[in-house]
Amino acid sequence: MQNKGLIKVFAILFGLVCLYQLSFTFISNKVENDAEEYAERRVGEGVENYSELRDVEEQSYLDSIGNEEVIAGITYNSAKEKELNKGLDLKGGINVILQISVKDILSGLANNTNDPSFNQAISRADAAQADSQDDYIDLFFEEFNSIPDARLASPDVFFNRALSDDINPDMSNDEVEEIIRLRVDESITSAFEVLRKRIDKFGVTQPNIQRLGNSGRILVELPGAKDVNRVKNLLQSTAQLEFWHVYKNTELGNFLFEANTVLADIVESEQDVPETTTTADTTTTTEDEDISELLADAEDTTEVATGNNPLFELIRSPGFQGSPVIATFSVADTAQVNDYLSRSRVRSLLPAEQRYAKFVWGVPDEETGTVGLYALKGNRNMEPPLSGSVITDAQQTYGQLGNVAVSMQMDGTGAKIWEEMTGQASNQQSNIAIVLDNIVYSAPGVSTGPISGGRSEISGDFSITEGQDLANVLRAGKLPASAEIIQSEIVGPSLGQEAINSGVLSFGIALIFVLLWMVFYYGKAGLFADVALVVNILFIFGILAGLGAVLTLPGIAGIVLTIGISVDANVLIFERIKEELAKGKSQVDAIRDGFSNALSSILDANITTGLTGFILLILGTGPIKGFATTLLIGIATSLFTAIFITRLFIDGYGKNGKSLQFSTGATKKLFTNMNIDFLGKRKMAYIASAIFVIISVGSLFVQGLNQGVDFVGGRTYTVRFDQDVNPTAVEQDLVAVFGSAEAKTFGPNNQLKITTNYRVEDEGAQVDEEIQQNLYDALQNYLPADLTFDEFTAGSGGRSLGIMQSMKVGPTIADDIKNASFWAVLGSLIVVFLYILLRFRKWQFSLGAVAAVFHDVLIVLGIFSLLYKVMPFSMEINQAFIAAILTVIGYSLNDTVVVFDRIREFVNEHTSWPLGKTINSALNSTLSRTLNTSLTTLIVLLAIFIFGGESIRGFMFALIVGVIVGTYSSIFIATPIMFDSVSDKSKIEKKKKNEEEPEKAGTTTTTA
Repeated sequence: MQNKGLIKVFAILFGLVCLYQLSFTFISNKVENDAEEYAERRVGEGVENYSELRDVEEQSYLDSIGNEEVIAGITYNSAKEKELNKGLDLKGGINVILQISVKDILSGLANNTNDPSFNQAISRADAAQADSQDDYIDLFFEEFNSIPDARLASPDVFFNRALSDDINPDMSNDEVEEIIRLRVDESITSAFEVLRKRIDKFGVTQPNIQRLGNSGRILVELPGAKDVNRVKNLLQSTAQLEFWHVYKNTELGNFLFEANTVLADIVESEQDVPETTTTADTTTTTEDEDISELLADAEDTTEVATGNNPLFELIRSPGFQGSPVIATFSVADTAQVNDYLSRSRVRSLLPAEQRYAKFVWGVPDEETGTVGLYALKGNRNMEPPLSGSVITDAQQTYGQLGNVAVSMQMDGTGAKIWEEMTGQASNQQSNIAIVLDNIVYSAPGVSTGPISGGRSEISGDFSITEGQDLANVLRAGKLPASAEIIQSEIVGPSLGQEAINSGVLSFGIALIFVLLWMVFYYGKAGLFADVALVVNILFIFGILAGLGAVLTLPGIAGIVLTIGISVDANVLIFERIKEELAKGKSQVDAIRDGFSNALSSILDANITTGLTGFILLILGTGPIKGFATTLLIGIATSLFTAIFITRLFIDGYGKNGKSLQFSTGATKKLFTNMNIDFLGKRKMAYIASAIFVIISVGSLFVQGLNQGVDFVGGRTYTVRFDQDVNPTAVEQDLVAVFGSAEAKTFGPNNQLKITTNYRVEDEGAQVDEEIQQNLYDALQNYLPADLTFDEFTAGSGGRSLGIMQSMKVGPTIADDIKNASFWAVLGSLIVVFLYILLRFRKWQFSLGAVAAVFHDVLIVLGIFSLLYKVMPFSMEINQAFIAAILTVIGYSLNDTVVVFDRIREFVNEHTSWPLGKTINSALNSTLSRTLNTSLTTLIVLLAIFIFGGESIRGFMFALIVGVIVGTYSSIFIATPIMFDSVSDKSKIEKKKKNEEEPEKAGTTTTTA
């Protein structure tokens, strides 16, 4: 090996860099452990809500010492910024995909037009999106262009004042479409920046936000975030801040009295109650009941209910004289009041100068359950005199009475308008309403004259956190359109810590076994391989920390899988060295030739696995990306450590003439002089595989697969109880509430995975809260009596009970995930087929490899279809399963390529042998490597399967089945099909060495 000194220097320097990168993680973890111990000393378990109080104390401790030096000038804050990021499944937190409403953006660009063609296209696009993978804007333009004579440049559509600089009435639809696409993209970019600014101020470490293509979807990951409702409000709030002049109740004169009279006539005409009934026992209304109802209503109203006062009966209290509050109503009656006040006959009662009055509600009083009604002074365009776009800064402050408030500063334009508005209000002794998202937060009167300088304040019944969030939203700006959460995953911190513990345990067990096995099988050479393996792991974690990548539980599985890849490379090298020694070569020559001859197989095997890893990285999301990232990094580092680091130790040991054996007494004779007729058994293998494939396909058609919410949409909750529960009994109670629900034991018997598609198409925080409330009510018989709803939804309360993890996937994004998964699998097959075709120059090799892969995938799917109802762990078909399928494809091809490489070598070396003998000899020569690698990989996967946590058990089971089937198929499917597809086998047998591929120039042989 040339340039040994350079490789040594590089390896040492790179190792030191990795240790430096990981040192930040060690420092931050130590400080956080100190903070946790401090919080436990300050708050005992006997204190009410001690878990939340400990969090506060822990954060206070970290804030107080954040800038203090820990070691060598490194502070906790600086270390935290550079530590190895942990994903949601390891740290807990919130992961959501937001859909920015392109529909809202289009409507806004068209000035909320009433044009029939525009609204018809919008309506059709809404319907089409339910079953389409296309972006909403594409569907809109497609539907609009299908309407005869519909023009985008019409004055009623996009040729308006706001777009007049870009669009003229002579433009074609295609020209306007290009401009509108650009404007929509600008709006989505604006929404992305608004969300990024809000998240930056939220206070979590290592947040992640990124756009997902051009569909208007934005991914937000907040590791460590615990307050779910706060996060949802922060992300979805549009922050539509407006300032309006407001009517006093005295200015509306007798409007309410006249409205009540008109409504009495309307209600009476709408009622259709028969005066008599056919039988006495079917009478539903009696005079006594009428009197009782009127007396009951009279207790809650200032007016005596007579049955002819539909509006007055709803008033809880009138506003005081001269107040901007017209009257106070019950929150439950607001929808009815809105309906009454929107009636055309009621609106016609307003005087001409008040015909544009806009009725809005104030902030509800949670104690009394009431809310005030206001009337804003609207105009023809219903545009406020001043909007929140003029806000340049906002801070959470305190009002004159010590209540929480939000202080705002306006820009020059806003300050001028604000001065005019306050001057006008002062002259008229009137009020100005501060309206946020169509809710009046305050409506102060102005009596001191115009307010200059552009400062204003929002006061209300805020908590400090609410005030901080409101200031943050105002400072960051408003969203240009509504944002709905179409996919979410919430992991409780307790579950995250358990995942870390199980991940570390499985990693340690797998590593110890592999280290011991290599020493057992290869002796001292195996010890050198172990050192290279440990260096490989150091490199992987160091690179992850340096790149700022996120470590997830599937990521840990990817790292453990790279242990198998690293072992495979060393096994290939050691087996070739043993072959060269058996030929009588000196130790130095055998080592040199062994490394050289193994290189081709190592590269081919890792490239095929790497190709599937790249497809996972490109098409995957969340944890799948974490798995792909660690897999790809592991492939690169394992190549370097196996080829160079192991070589350095072996050469260094033997340079003084020391003898190095590549086996032990127990393994020296294993797999030597093997002479199995694999091709002679291919018909039996074909029959056995055909039976398995037929059973698998039959099960897929008859029983199907247990598709997770990733693919069908819905909500899933991991709920933990304080005692073992019967999933069948729980499921019956859930079905009574949701209509459709499923409950399965998830890990221990006191933990269930609950799935429902109830109201899956409905979006919004209110729907999520309603479903969680229904879930809480349905599980009352199984939960502790003192577990509150807030503790249940947070999975906390100091007892780690309730919802430990939740996930929501809307039906539209579920279709997208399913579609992307299909193309990922198909794409990987095509890419690998082309690579093998290019590498081996024979389509027969590609055919055999792809046939084996199809065989492996069908059997894995069939086993999941057959067993998902009886296995004691989740066997859902979700994104993680697709990652497993692609990994199985990569592993199967890895094994197949090694066999093909040896066949190609033997064909070139033994030109006089019949092709069947050549292939059998090649298969026998690779048997030691195949079984060795498969065994170590299987033990590693079993360690993760048993100790790695419930959330990845199905994922690991798919890999275990895939490794077993993949090892079998590379020998009994891929190779026989390649052999049988060669019509004139003499063409391969007579192939000359001078026809070898150009990339083999300079080597004496290729490798297995």
